[in-house]
Amino acid sequence: MSVSTHVLDAATGRPASGVPVTLTRRAGEQWTVVAEGRTDADGRVPVLAAETPTGTYRLRFDTAARNEFFPEVLITFVITDAAAHHHVPLLLSPFAYSTYRGS
Repeated sequence: MSVSTHVLDAATGRPASGVPVTLTRRAGEQWTVVAEGRTDADGRVPVLAAETPTGTYRLRFDTAARNEFFPEVLITFVITDAAAHHHVPLLLSPFAYSTYRGS
């Protein structure tokens, strides 16, 4: 049904605003841009894509302005239920990052 995300600066415990985010979908060996956005003041992109058919997707976070060690973060995930909402957050710190399937 949809994809959303948010970015939290885990070192400060604050939202990471202004982070460019790109959602792509794999078609064979190619990746096609589905949507692009930027995190808001709360570190969120509430609806990055409203319609997401099943398939393999990748979120690219352009974190260069916030983190020199990780200038970008790529998260690849699979949508098996096109009717479900998929929330994929990023928790970023100076030398580590993590993600999870949110709600």
